[in-house]
Amino acid sequence: MRVYRVGGAIRDMLLNFPSSENDWVVVGATPSQLIDLKYRPVGRDFPVFIHPKTGEEYALARTEIKTGHGYKGFTFHAHPSVKLEHDLMRRDLTINAIAEDSNGTLIDPCNGQRDLRRKVLRHVSPSFVEDPLRVLRTARFAARYHHIGFSVASETMQLMRSVSEGKELDCLNPERVWKETEKALLEKSPQVYVKILRQCGALKRLFPEIDQLFAAEPSYHNQKIRAHGSTTLVALEKIAKLSDSGPIRFAVLVHRVGEMVNCNPKLFRSSNPLDLRISILRALFDRLKTPKKYRELGLTFATHYKPFCLAPQLESSELLELVLAISDKSSTCKFENFLLCCDGISDGERGGRDKMCVTASFIRSAIEIVNSVRISDPELKGLQGRQIGQKIRNVRLAMLDEFKQNFFGRETLEERN
Repeated sequence: MRVYRVGGAIRDMLLNFPSSENDWVVVGATPSQLIDLKYRPVGRDFPVFIHPKTGEEYALARTEIKTGHGYKGFTFHAHPSVKLEHDLMRRDLTINAIAEDSNGTLIDPCNGQRDLRRKVLRHVSPSFVEDPLRVLRTARFAARYHHIGFSVASETMQLMRSVSEGKELDCLNPERVWKETEKALLEKSPQVYVKILRQCGALKRLFPEIDQLFAAEPSYHNQKIRAHGSTTLVALEKIAKLSDSGPIRFAVLVHRVGEMVNCNPKLFRSSNPLDLRISILRALFDRLKTPKKYRELGLTFATHYKPFCLAPQLESSELLELVLAISDKSSTCKFENFLLCCDGISDGERGGRDKMCVTASFIRSAIEIVNSVRISDPELKGLQGRQIGQKIRNVRLAMLDEFKQNFFGRETLEERN
């Protein structure tokens, strides 16, 4: 029995890149041998075992044959006769097909080290197209290593296009799509993930709502408006430098999804455009099965980022609605997360950052005013149910009216000075 460290740990070691996981391949062994050594079996589709002390995964060397659709459409053959090279040849990219033996010697049958030096993401073999998940993984690795100069090989991109043009992507279950997307959002350059998926046609198949952002739409006056996709990618690149939060990055990515309804006269006249946008967003979240923390911030930001930008111009009733939506006494980070999203989409070249800071100060003061409202018992005497809520609302509106007058009065005085 021979044990080799493989895959990502070797790749990142050679790149001097941080890596927290080790994967191991066992050659020349049977499941019963590993069980006798107290390894715990966990793989249902193929033999994978957990080391009794380290908790790391050890997989028996195996080959695979495509027998169905999707990433699960494979029959695996794990046997003591399977060689290490056979196991490495079934992997996705050459840089992930490098192994290291117990003496530190590297086994590299696919020239992965050469591609690491050339900073190229290249498929191991034409069987790359058999697993549609590899399209997402390649895009994710592009997002991870973009900042150190990596790119996708042209021939690999062509294979990714062929997968996107077929039906294999339709066989990916939403959990796998979301898992790869969430990982990509947390990478150094998440915008590259979107770019690569769009280049190979996978974005249109898996995320049509996001792909639509790159289409120029006709306006009411039959003119073309600028597509939102490019500005969204700029914002995603910017927010990745400001925050490592997945929900914040995701909210920036999807904040303009569905805005094409504003450019469709029939849709615009027949329904509330905001309601249509939210229904499109909800459909996207439902299909991807996005976690609650992603869904909540995504919906909140998409719904309220425009009113936020216009906050000083809002009526007190509209300002109160905005404040209640983007702040929460039980969550001190809710408003701060919203502000970070706003920072991500602000246009620094046009003074957007300064304007956002003023608006943030305005909203922060409004939040403090709304949360400061206290109604004494004598004031509530004789009131019941909704009357109490209406009383609190009226007091808040009155205080916001006074706050706005003082705020604008101060602004005017400063302008005069």
